[in-house]
Amino acid sequence: MDRLSLTATLLGLAVVLAPAAGASAADLKVLAGGSMTVSLRELGPRFERASGHKLDMTFAATPDLIKMATSAPFDLGVVPIDVMNDAGAKAKFAAPITDIARVGYGVAFRAGAAKPDVSTPDALKQTLLNAKSITFIPGSAAGAYVIKVFERLGIADAMQAKTITQTATGKIPEAVASGEAELGVFLTNVLIAPGVELAGPFPGDLQQELVFVGAVAADSKDAIAAKAFLDYLKSPEAAAAFKAKGVTPG
Repeated sequence: MDRLSLTATLLGLAVVLAPAAGASAADLKVLAGGSMTVSLRELGPRFERASGHKLDMTFAATPDLIKMATSAPFDLGVVPIDVMNDAGAKAKFAAPITDIARVGYGVAFRAGAAKPDVSTPDALKQTLLNAKSITFIPGSAAGAYVIKVFERLGIADAMQAKTITQTATGKIPEAVASGEAELGVFLTNVLIAPGVELAGPFPGDLQQELVFVGAVAADSKDAIAAKAFLDYLKSPEAAAAFKAKGVTPG
């Protein structure tokens, strides 16, 4: 990028982040999908430094996000699109609902171990059947899709018997790295972590991307500041950070 383009980008970002004239800094309650934890914990402080606003981010799986959205005040969400399938939760968000990022699914194994073959549906099926244990978060939007893939492969019962259930995304690669579980099966960005390696993405038409959307809460008292954070997540700076964490922006 040449100097003129870089200057224009920085000026544009400053306009996005700057509080409106005379406005005080806001404390924003953010609901976010657990699989966005690493990315948003990097981007959140950058936004806070640039804007003066403060973020209180709560990360959770889809069922919990639905409960939170419908039971307590918040200012914005960066959530799996599945949250919007619940009419009660969707009603708590104001239009527009914007695509923020998306990520596909894959399989991870302990670093240094023999790399399992997941290159075809049959290979993935055999690898999963041969594994002594697997780990993921069944009670999440991503976990629901993983289970659907097991069903398509005809191995749902076998996988249930060897699943080590997690409740937080960071626990998936930790369990694989420590040897507690042989394989991690989840969103690929979650599986990019120390001590584990990615065997590969789900093959062929088994692959699907989970979309994360952003929207301001319908009842937010700081809607302008909330929208500023969503605008920031669509900026070139945020896009670069997402890509570095294995997430596709937009």
